[in-house]
Amino acid sequence: MARALVSALGRLLGRRRGRRPPNVLWMCADDYAPYVSGTYGNPLARTPNLDRLAARGVRFDRAYCACPLSTPSRMSILTGRYPRSVEVTLSATPLPADEVTIGGLLGRAGYETLALGKTHYYDPLLREFDRCVDLPEHEAWRAARPPGPVPPGVEVLGPWRPFHSPARVWLNAACLPYAPDAEMPDTFFSETAVRFLGRPRPRPFFLWVGFYVTHSPFRFPVEFRGRFDPSAFTPPPVGPDDAGLIPPVFQTLTDDDKRGIAAAYYTSSEYLDRNVGLVLDTLERSGLADNTLVVFTSDHGYLLGHHGRFEKHCGFEEAVRAALVMRLPGVIRPGRATAALVELVDVVPTLLELCGVEVPATVQGRSLVRLLRGETGHHRGHVVAEYADNAEATVRTDRWKLIYSAGNRVRQDGYALSCSPPGRSVRLHDLAADPGEITDVAGRSENAGVVGELLAVLAGHVRRTARDPGRVPATSDVHLLLEACLTPEESGW
Repeated sequence: MARALVSALGRLLGRRRGRRPPNVLWMCADDYAPYVSGTYGNPLARTPNLDRLAARGVRFDRAYCACPLSTPSRMSILTGRYPRSVEVTLSATPLPADEVTIGGLLGRAGYETLALGKTHYYDPLLREFDRCVDLPEHEAWRAARPPGPVPPGVEVLGPWRPFHSPARVWLNAACLPYAPDAEMPDTFFSETAVRFLGRPRPRPFFLWVGFYVTHSPFRFPVEFRGRFDPSAFTPPPVGPDDAGLIPPVFQTLTDDDKRGIAAAYYTSSEYLDRNVGLVLDTLERSGLADNTLVVFTSDHGYLLGHHGRFEKHCGFEEAVRAALVMRLPGVIRPGRATAALVELVDVVPTLLELCGVEVPATVQGRSLVRLLRGETGHHRGHVVAEYADNAEATVRTDRWKLIYSAGNRVRQDGYALSCSPPGRSVRLHDLAADPGEITDVAGRSENAGVVGELLAVLAGHVRRTARDPGRVPATSDVHLLLEACLTPEESGW
């Protein structure tokens, strides 16, 4: 009822001001770690367009994904619901037919909707958008044209074969380019967005642009080669608690390999930023910017050697913390950053409220509008992320981070440490004293109460987000509950 009243008030205010509902431009980057940007404090990164967007809007410094894996995260982002609630917890899982995304909700409210690039690999979500343009359309476009020339002597990336090629190859430690700029998928999607924004739009629009960078092998154009010197990077130190937990696939990487991987990632981030700039510049020239809500997110983060890893698939901060920037002139007070704890499931109810569209009762996120307007500095007391393939869940508060793994299965994602289930593990980090999550303090007697409280938070979360509450075990044993609910064979509850 409260959400319906807020939406109705929004529609009324919009009519009084004589303005049509705002357009929405949402750009989402694959595997993009916010710490590789100027606006998030990295002087080495070259991201002037993201920095400009943040300077004109609000930057969220503590935004968290619901899952550090692309498909579950994106289905959670687009629906405003948690992965187990929408029954998408692993990669090769399409969204159930009865779930509705922000594209469908705005489309039913009269918006023109277009999805460019990645929504997720296994279902183009045609039912949720007026039109979807993704890799098949790019391949058809490319096949109809002669390939562009590659300068003599320039080596380019071959096929991406993770876990078949050596890690240094599929992580692009050689920092090789992929193709001429004109042939790159993200360039194609950006230019399609430019054409869309360059034409008059009789209705408000929702434009989703899903960039494929910065996913491994960190593809970037031939024209971007040599932008970063690998010697400028220093591999992060590995803590004593991490040494025995580094997946074997990363143990063969040398320091030179790690520097090259970082250089490739930073180069692909600069290429991502260039494409963001193409879209934003066109929006400005179109005259639509003043009535367009712009959102930039990543689907999750990425570890660049932190804890000895080059991946997401875990609960460390670099994996679960995501980029989130929002701008809407006249509504969002610009030039601010907030340290409030927020989740990416909060974006959908925020967009719906700002667009004057009723928020369905099934949406689990919480609107960020009061934060955007500067009316509050607090949003959530804790955030939660789950990774089903390791039967793992993470909860963090302002100070504490708990990472729980049921340990009752062998993960199938290529990062298993052995062929046997590893057994239950509970890690606790005091982020105030140890922001790098180097030291596990779960075993200290003075922290027993904190561990118990955070385990109870996780238990409450898995109960509330069950797709089928009748299948949740009726037990007061927190470990039995989490072990049953977090394993992927039982996911979708």
